[in-house]
Amino acid sequence: MKPTDVRVKDLATRTDEFRYRTPIKFGGVALDRVTLLTVAVTVESRSGAVATGTGAMPLGNVWAWPSKALPYAETLAAMTRVAGVAADAYRGQREFGHPVEVTHRVEPEILRAVAAFAGLAEPVPVLASLVALSPFDAALHDAFGRSVGLSCYRTYGPEFLTPDLGHFLGPDFAGETLDRYVNPTPRGAMPLYHLVGALDPLTPGEVVTPVGDGLPETLGEWILRDGLTHLKVKLNGDDLNWDVDRVVAVDRVATATAAARPWHYSLDFNERCRSVEYLLEFLDRLNALAPAAYGRVQYVEQPTARDFKAHPGNRMHEAAKRKPVVIDESLTDLDSLRLSQEMGYTGVAFKACKGQSQTLLLAAAAQKAGLFRCVQDLTCPGASLIHSAGIAAHIPGVAAIEANARQYCPAANAGWDARFPGLFTTTDGTLHTSQLTGPGLNTTRS
Repeated sequence: MKPTDVRVKDLATRTDEFRYRTPIKFGGVALDRVTLLTVAVTVESRSGAVATGTGAMPLGNVWAWPSKALPYAETLAAMTRVAGVAADAYRGQREFGHPVEVTHRVEPEILRAVAAFAGLAEPVPVLASLVALSPFDAALHDAFGRSVGLSCYRTYGPEFLTPDLGHFLGPDFAGETLDRYVNPTPRGAMPLYHLVGALDPLTPGEVVTPVGDGLPETLGEWILRDGLTHLKVKLNGDDLNWDVDRVVAVDRVATATAAARPWHYSLDFNERCRSVEYLLEFLDRLNALAPAAYGRVQYVEQPTARDFKAHPGNRMHEAAKRKPVVIDESLTDLDSLRLSQEMGYTGVAFKACKGQSQTLLLAAAAQKAGLFRCVQDLTCPGASLIHSAGIAAHIPGVAAIEANARQYCPAANAGWDARFPGLFTTTDGTLHTSQLTGPGLNTTRS
C-alpha cells in the first residue's frame, strides 16, 4: 500500500457532436461526423490528496465495429451504453490503487457485463468496448498525475506502481517494472504523418466542390502549408490497379511539390485485402512501376481481416521480409499481440483509444519482442490528441505521430491550439511534443 494510491471519488461524462469538414473513408464507408466522449474523474488518495483529471476519445464505431447487421446509430448507441457501464463500474471501485492496477482490475468486469448485453443483433466487439472505456482510464491517469504533481509518465516506477510487470504480463516479465519501457520525458518533436484519405483530392483538378473554409483543399496545398514529410495513404484493398495508381499519384504530387524532402509513406488498407497474396502483388507492382515510391514506404498497416482465428491463412511472413507489417485492429490484448507474431506481423500500431494502461503494458511487451512501433490516432481532437501525442512521445522507438483531426474536424480543436500551438499547428512537418511535461496527461485545461 502506498500513500499515493487513489480511488474514484466522483465521475462525470458528456458527449459532443461534430461534423467533419470533409468525409473520411473507413473500410469502404464514408464518415462525415464524430461523437466525442469526455470523462472527468475526481480521485482521492490514501494521504488525502484530491484531484480531477480529464480523458476524451471519439466513439469511432465505424472503425471499431464495422457491422454488417447494425446501422451506424445502433452501434454508436451500444458503445454509449458501454460507457454507461464503465461509469458505474469506476464509480463502484472502492479499493485504492495505481491507475494501472485499478483499470487492470475493473476492465474485465466491464467486458463481462458488456458480453451479457441483450437486444443486439451481434455482440459488442472487444475493440469497440475498449474505445468506449479508454477516456475513463485516461481521466484516471490524468487525475493521478495531478494528485502527485507529476507527469503520468514519471509515475510508472515502483515508488508509485507496486506490482511488477509479471503481475500484468506473466512470468517472462517477473521482476521488471513498467518505467523501464517508458521514457519519463517526451521527445521534443516528432514527424507528423498526414492522412491522404481515399476521397481526398490530390490536385486542383480533382476538387469538385471546394470546402472554402480557408484550409487546404488538396494534398499539394497541405504539403506547402504544413511542411509535410510523412504521408499515410489510405487504400481500398479490393482494386489492385487503383491502389498502385494511388500511391504513384501521391508520390508524384509529393515529389513535385517538395522534391528535396526525405519522404516517408505508410500504407493503410484498413484490413480490406482479401489475402496476403494481394498485398504481395501490390508491393511487387509498386516496386516495378515506381521503385522510388516503394523505397519510401516505411510500413504497412494491418492489410487483412482483423479476426486472425477466422482467417489463419493470412500470414505475413513473406510480406514482412519486404516492409514492416503492423498489427492494428486485431490488437486488443497480450494474447492477440502474441498471435500476431505467430502470423508473421513484425510491428505494432498503438492507439490511445485502446486505453493508457493497456497501451503501455503492450508497449513493454512489444519492445521486449523487438517489434517495430508506431502510434496512430482515431482522428483525435483536443484532449484525445494530447493523450495520443503523449503516448507517441514517451514510448521508445515510435516512428512518427498522427493528428488527423486538424484535417477533418478542426472545430473540435478550438481552444486547445492556443495552449499547445506546436501540437495543433505545424509548419515544419513535425508536432512539438516537448510541451507535454505538465501534471497528469496534460489533458485537463486548468
